[in-house]
Amino acid sequence: MNPVFRKLQVSVTQQAFVLNQALTLCRATPCIQSPVWACVNTRQYKSMPTHGIGRWRHLVPKEPVRKKKDRHQMKPILAATNTAYGTLNVMVSGYDMTLVEHYSQYIHNLCNRLGVKVSDSYALPTKSMEVMLMQEQGTKMYVEALLKTHQRIIQLSSLSATLCPVFMDVMLKSQPEGVQLSVTEHTEADYHARFKTRPELEGLLAQMTN
Repeated sequence: MNPVFRKLQVSVTQQAFVLNQALTLCRATPCIQSPVWACVNTRQYKSMPTHGIGRWRHLVPKEPVRKKKDRHQMKPILAATNTAYGTLNVMVSGYDMTLVEHYSQYIHNLCNRLGVKVSDSYALPTKSMEVMLMQEQGTKMYVEALLKTHQRIIQLSSLSATLCPVFMDVMLKSQPEGVQLSVTEHTEADYHARFKTRPELEGLLAQMTN
């Protein structure tokens, strides 16, 4: 055999042996060579707990605890002065609740635009009235219709005497048909009219006191 060919064959076999050893080492230690496999097998976030993920209430500053106040506490009635009126009640009433509600909202927005202070805005209990008709032959009466009156109150405080004519003129010109408007001074009786009376409860309280 040619000595040159023999040397070439020996060198090829040595290179093949070295390559096989390198492949076996790579297959034997994949977790060291591959960073992805190392991340899966080893937990690198042991020092970072995840039990607080999704919680946000600790980021919001805590508000001071407010004491519960009586919601139905009567406000002081302001007296009239030389340049301004006292506490006034603008009453809007009608049979159509939609018209009454929209007109009261219009008055409230008008007060905000003109700088009139609105101290309170509320609705009074709905009043029902039955329309009775008598038969042509007989004395028996039957219910023909049931009318419900809806009322809204916009309470004003310290309305300027110079602004009052302009304010009333705008309200009267924009008053819808079928809606009644009245402006009166606020009294203690108007405050108690906001709540429905309960005769049964009042009777029980009277028995307990007696």
